[in-house]
Amino acid sequence: MTHLHLSFYAAFTLSGLGLAFHRTHLISALLCLESMMLSMFVALTMWPIQMQAPSSTILPILMLTFSACEAGAGLALLVASTRTHGSDHLHNFNLLQC
Repeated sequence: MTHLHLSFYAAFTLSGLGLAFHRTHLISALLCLESMMLSMFVALTMWPIQMQAPSSTILPILMLTFSACEAGAGLALLVASTRTHGSDHLHNFNLLQC
């Protein structure tokens, strides 16, 4: 395993651990999800270069598009939940209430 692969795996793992252990604010959970998507994007971008493929793939661009859509939806949910509940603490949200 090269240092490049190790750094991508470490970035993804640290983001996943941050999402698992630091779930007090919605914005921190969204930032962890975005860093996971960014590490996957960079890994998918570097994959054809590492494999010495003659053509690049469209998969990183599609992933970046979905990541931008996910970020927009996450920020919209953050703004809506902050307006209705007063803060972005995740323990204030009760999914059983309408």
